[in-house]
Amino acid sequence: MSTELSEGRDLNGLGEQATDGQTRLQDICSGTAAGSMASIPEYYAGKSVLITGATGFMGKVLVEKLLRSCPEVKALYLLVRPKAGQSMQQRVSDMMACKLFDRVREDNPDFHQKIIPISSELTQPGLAISPEDVEKLTSCIDVIFHCAATIRFDEPLKWMDDGMVQDITPRLISDRPNTYTYTKALAEYMVQQEQDKLNIAIIRPSIVGASWQEPFPGWIDNFNGPSGIFIAAGKGILRTMRANNDAVADLIPVDVVINLTLAAGWYTAVHRRKTEKQKNIRPKTALVYNCTTGGINPFHWGEIEHHVMSSFKRNPLEQAFRRPNANITSNYLMNQYWILVSHKFPALIYDLILRLSGQKPQMMRIFNRLHKAISLLEYFSSQDWEWNSENMSMLMSQLTPEDRKTFNFDVRQLNWPEYIENYCIGTKKYVLNEDMSDIPAARQHLRKLRNIRYTFNTLLVVFIWRVFIARSQMARNIWYFVVSLCFKFLSYFRASSTLTN
Repeated sequence: MSTELSEGRDLNGLGEQATDGQTRLQDICSGTAAGSMASIPEYYAGKSVLITGATGFMGKVLVEKLLRSCPEVKALYLLVRPKAGQSMQQRVSDMMACKLFDRVREDNPDFHQKIIPISSELTQPGLAISPEDVEKLTSCIDVIFHCAATIRFDEPLKWMDDGMVQDITPRLISDRPNTYTYTKALAEYMVQQEQDKLNIAIIRPSIVGASWQEPFPGWIDNFNGPSGIFIAAGKGILRTMRANNDAVADLIPVDVVINLTLAAGWYTAVHRRKTEKQKNIRPKTALVYNCTTGGINPFHWGEIEHHVMSSFKRNPLEQAFRRPNANITSNYLMNQYWILVSHKFPALIYDLILRLSGQKPQMMRIFNRLHKAISLLEYFSSQDWEWNSENMSMLMSQLTPEDRKTFNFDVRQLNWPEYIENYCIGTKKYVLNEDMSDIPAARQHLRKLRNIRYTFNTLLVVFIWRVFIARSQMARNIWYFVVSLCFKFLSYFRASSTLTN
């Protein structure tokens, strides 16, 4: 994620991936420099803001936060493309209708009038922005937040011949785990090359999760990242995952990232520019803000497992496949064993039942998708990562007490057990759209699953033991010994009770 500010009009491009329309972004920014502002809301007041990726998870939170905490912002221009049969206008309307914007709606029912969609396709030359829109944006845009990015870790690289790219991809990414991290690094390099033309700041969030505080705790709207894993664990589908229990799980709440982003845009545009003009210098490198928790308020994968399981047992998901009981292990062979016993074997049985009842089998397909998603995360969940957070701390020190409260990104205040509890409830309420009033019925369903499991295990043990007794004299002798021992104990207990009376 990067913030870009032009020498004239302020261009804040907070982005996760460079596009071949970078020149167009530079062309859009021209005009007069912003004057110094006393606070973050005052800086954004009266500004026209351009946002890419606004319909994505982080983009939505950015739009909401700007409208709610910077109510004097003039207009938000959103670069949007038609998708899945929906027009650009329909996608923006659906976004504004979601629960995320409830607080903004209460404060300003007409907030939608500040939102102006612009047809665009970031993978096309010139971003596929029409000449008329280019002229409009060039004349009015003050700030750009570039948030658009693919969220697939294994997205194929796209340039030249597809076959050729596929062949050279392993050599291009070298020791990086996937194309996602490679293109991140490539984008940062490209942005750094433009620093002579633009004031730039780069925001590097770690694993972005549900909101911590704003607009309300636990808000999440997708299955991406840890959310899908949490839901799979809550449904009893995920029973094992390869990770290091003692490794830091560097989750970062989405509202922390957005608050830091807005503060970084303000600092880069106002304070840093003022300092550089006074000293008559240009920065050698752009400021990079590592938006992470691991070095400040660490939380480990083993702790996540414990709190996620506990949360879903207190607030179970509806119609769980099995009771929540996931196991994290760093041992490859042990993980493969549990995948076979707790994932594939039950899936085969369930699909067989579906086939016999005339339904389409689905569990093995679900588990295969789950295994693919987890395998992409193993590189990150099996290792520790250390990030320098000095710039994050420096930025916090520059905020006024009021801004520090309104744009809070102090992760030292984050209570992890409470956050995980809200996160799990958030997946239930906002991703699965389940009603919290149905929790008693969900708990009853878990009790039913528990009884089924105990009954099945008991019958299995009895069956196996009976097979051994039928085939082994030693097993029969042990069985007779145990039965006689139990009988003697009961006789002794009965005699003791009689004497006492």
